[in-house]
Amino acid sequence: MWSRLVRRRAALLLRNQSTTARNQIQRRTLISAPKPGDGPLMERRPDRELPSIQTFRWARTLPLFLAIIAASSVAIFNYQKLSSPVVASTLYALRTNRRAREILGDEIYFKHQIPWIGGEMNQLRGRIDVRFAVRGTRGHALMRFASHRPTPRGVFETTEWSLETPDGHKVNLLDGDDPFKAMVAFPMDEEEREEASRGYRQQLK
Repeated sequence: MWSRLVRRRAALLLRNQSTTARNQIQRRTLISAPKPGDGPLMERRPDRELPSIQTFRWARTLPLFLAIIAASSVAIFNYQKLSSPVVASTLYALRTNRRAREILGDEIYFKHQIPWIGGEMNQLRGRIDVRFAVRGTRGHALMRFASHRPTPRGVFETTEWSLETPDGHKVNLLDGDDPFKAMVAFPMDEEEREEASRGYRQQLK
C-alpha cells in the first residue's frame, strides 16, 4: 500500500517535470539570422532563424526584357533590308544618275552611319516601296524607290524613283528612262529563295 502511493507520487512528479521542460523549450527564443557584413559564422546553432528569401520581381524586369526583344527584332529586320540587293542596286543607280549627282554631288552614300530603311520590301509578293536618307559632297536628301510586279512571272515595273530635298522639293529621277527596266527581277536573299521554292513545291503537290 505504501509502495503503491510512493510510485504514484513519483509518476506525477516526473510528469510535471517533463511538462515544465517542454514549456521551457517552446518558450525558447530564436537567434536572429546573420545579416550582410556580420562576418563568418563560427558555430552552428539549431535555434538560429533562417534568412529571408528575396523573391525575383518580374514586374521590374519583364518590361525591360520585352523592350530588348522588340528593339532586337526591329534591328534584325532593318539589317535584312539594308543587306538586300534592292538597296544596293538603287544606291548604285544614284551614283550613276546625272540629276542625282547634280543635287547630291559625288561620293553618294547613306546619310547616317547606321541607316534606317523604311517601307516595305517583299519581292516574293512583288511589292517594293523603300526609302532612306542619302548624302553626297553637295547635300543630302531622302530617296524613295517603289516598284511592283503585276504577275508572278512578270518583270518589276518601277512606279517611283525620286529624291526629296530638305526644303520639300521632290525631284523625279525616272524622267522617262527606267534604269531597272532591263532587270527581270531583283536578286533574292536566302530566306526569300527558300520561301519561293517551298511555295513552288506546294503547287506541284
